[in-house]
Amino acid sequence: MKIAIYPGSFDPVTSGHLNIIRRAAKIFDRLVVCVMVNGGKSPMFTLEERVELIRRVTKDLPNVEVDSSNELLAEYARRKGGSVLVKGLRAGSDFEYEFQMALINRSINPDLDTMFLTAEHQYMYMSSSTVKELGKYGVDLSDFLPEEIIPDFQERIKLNLQGGK
Repeated sequence: MKIAIYPGSFDPVTSGHLNIIRRAAKIFDRLVVCVMVNGGKSPMFTLEERVELIRRVTKDLPNVEVDSSNELLAEYARRKGGSVLVKGLRAGSDFEYEFQMALINRSINPDLDTMFLTAEHQYMYMSSSTVKELGKYGVDLSDFLPEEIIPDFQERIKLNLQGGK
């Protein structure tokens, strides 16, 4: 069984992320979407909330599992039996960073390969950070977020703008 890991912070999961998830789920027997802890970021949603949001938008994909981890990605993949990391690429600048990370992960776990999936054209410019910024201005988010999570996102934006969390 070929198991792939799709790691990210997914804060929030965007339509671009979901596109990569759906495409990778067709390629691998099992895809583990892993919400990773990134100490350099202050997330809008808690780890548990991000896992729940991804589960909600992938419930129709029987070979997709959603998990979270704060361990080293190469070690997480080894523990889960993953042999491939799936990474979405938007632009050339993404490639440089992701290529470097792929080499590091492979040096830690020599059985781990990285597969790059390029974003489809409508998602090339999209990032969670951009979506969060647009959300502050009340932009229609239907092209950016899965419709199932737009109300959660709008509520969180509203709370953040009011000074709550």
